Amino acid sequence: MSKPMNITEKILADHAGLSEVTAGQLITAKVDITLANDITGPVAINEFNKIGVDKVFDNKRVVFVPDHFVPNKDIKSAEQVKQIREFVHKYDIEHFFEVGRMGIEHALLPDKGIVTAGDIVIGADSHTCTYGALGAFSTGMGSTDIACAMASGETWLKVPSAIKVEFNGKLNKWVSAKDLILHLIGDIGVDGALYKTLEIGGSTIRELPMDGRFTICNMAIEAGAKNGIIEPDEITKKYLENRSIRPYKIYTSDADAQYEKTIVYNTEEIEPTVAFPHLPGNTRPISKVGDIKIQQSVIGSCTNGRLSDIKAAAEILKGRQVHKNVRLIVFPATQQIYLEALRLGYIETIIEAGGAVSTPTCGPCLGGHAGILAAGERAISTTNRNFVGRMGHVDSEVYLASPYVAAASAVMGKIASPAEL
Repeated sequence: MSKPMNITEKILADHAGLSEVTAGQLITAKVDITLANDITGPVAINEFNKIGVDKVFDNKRVVFVPDHFVPNKDIKSAEQVKQIREFVHKYDIEHFFEVGRMGIEHALLPDKGIVTAGDIVIGADSHTCTYGALGAFSTGMGSTDIACAMASGETWLKVPSAIKVEFNGKLNKWVSAKDLILHLIGDIGVDGALYKTLEIGGSTIRELPMDGRFTICNMAIEAGAKNGIIEPDEITKKYLENRSIRPYKIYTSDADAQYEKTIVYNTEEIEPTVAFPHLPGNTRPISKVGDIKIQQSVIGSCTNGRLSDIKAAAEILKGRQVHKNVRLIVFPATQQIYLEALRLGYIETIIEAGGAVSTPTCGPCLGGHAGILAAGERAISTTNRNFVGRMGHVDSEVYLASPYVAAASAVMGKIASPAEL
């Protein structure tokens, strides 16, 4: 009988063809999906070309999503996507998403059913860890690693040790999944789970819709984690039903699986939470934020650009106006989300309130385009990082929060809770 294993170890063992694996063990594992975007894709393609193979390992499992500088902001970004487009045509790659059909990669791939439960997914983007919400092992890697996997269908890695995190209790009003993950990162620090699995569970998580689960796993990397993962349940299965384009496998942790430690939170003690510059771990509850004026509010990204996030923003903005000194930029994470938000009236509400609505793009999140900050400006954002210069000038500041707080702040002209409206 093999030793008790957690969900991550089971996925890795199966993909490595082993009966069991142990934390710290080096393995070679088969990959289900490789992913690259318009920044990392060209680098991966250049390295792939050096390998000397004449095809990718599987043209249905190599995915390219141009989303960072698209619609293209300049000639260089246009050339980058052109290089990907030519590679896609040469190797008859099935999953490539043009402007008008694309979305932010980590929202698009789950919604299209390209990634699914039980997968190993590696992407040349650190927030590839998002897909752990489906019960997959997903992690970011460098473009050279992705190139090798595109050619071989395999990758090597060290099996991470695991930290178990439980959130128990009911969410308070205006508290969302974003507040839970910010609270966790604020508690353990940005290196608190360095090269470890963050296995997230508890009664709060079992009640959490998929959108919130994606948000939590998306930011696992901000605690240094190799991967974040949530055990699949009926909510997961319902999401995957009629969506997953491949058969999936449900893995769960053994009751006596070993963890480095277990952290338990009472969700009812968690307030709306804000991460101050310049680290996602520099958090404060909204009651201790103080009077901080902002010039920009950004709602969207692979962290919080899903339909429930757009709904939350519209709920706050309904019948209100964005503060005269604030620019509100909302970018739905996919075209489908945009369309549904349009049909449900959320987009109309946001525009009537004085917000700008963008086509799906990562643009403002990484300081790429469509919302750059000038020196001395402050933004509140539903994105995942607030490093120095992350959204523009090195003398700008980024505060991370939920869509509820970002929308309320846009109305108030300062960082604020919806309770203050």
